[in-house]
Amino acid sequence: MEDGRPTNHLGDLEITDPQTMRALAHPVRLAILERLQRHGPATATQLAPEVGATPTVTSWHLRHLAGFGLVRDAEPGPDRRQRRWQAVARGFRFEVGGDGEGTAAARALSRQMFLRSGDLPNRWLAEVEPGLDPEWRKHAGLANTRVVLSTEELAELWDGIEQLLAPYVMREPADRPAGSRGVRLMRYALPEATDERVRGTDEQARDADEQVRGSDERADGAAERVQGTDEPGAAAGERADGGDAS
Repeated sequence: MEDGRPTNHLGDLEITDPQTMRALAHPVRLAILERLQRHGPATATQLAPEVGATPTVTSWHLRHLAGFGLVRDAEPGPDRRQRRWQAVARGFRFEVGGDGEGTAAARALSRQMFLRSGDLPNRWLAEVEPGLDPEWRKHAGLANTRVVLSTEELAELWDGIEQLLAPYVMREPADRPAGSRGVRLMRYALPEATDERVRGTDEQARDADEQVRGSDERADGAAERVQGTDEPGAAAGERADGGDAS
């Protein structure tokens, strides 16, 4: 941030404090913040059914978010007895890195965000896609592209994507063309494990297979010994049967 203003292309709030990350790493708080960012100011009563909590619990979470500078009071609505809240920015971002506390907090927030967004494509496919016009359906969907990059190139690629998105994210509602609608663009950057780590994982898997085979062979040997023990009894039974026949 510079003088309180975001320094990124999309106007996101940049979170660096581990305590703020941990405060946001909660499913109800994430849902509240996303709802305010997407739909504008609302009261705790209006938010409650959308985030799966009672108005009292929602109000408590809103005050908690406000304590970390993520939401703030909005202009009063028609009913001035109801406190209205708004998000402080269009979105937020954070980085995984730094000291141990910062890394742990960022991972906790990342985990909650992955859990929250993981089911979105399935729900879209079941609830939204069937009702789309053919023209919208033609341009919807997913892409899964693998590239080989350095860390510098990945940063450049990410920055280029944000520069491309910025005019659409930042424009005012009055500037949107007729027929516009919200479109969710989900961006993942998932670096793969190194070859050394992959080889190490493969070796561990081979060792585990060998241990399983060794256990199976010992079990087979034990079964054969049990079978060999059973055979004298079976032969005695056969002799007994022969004796009865005579």
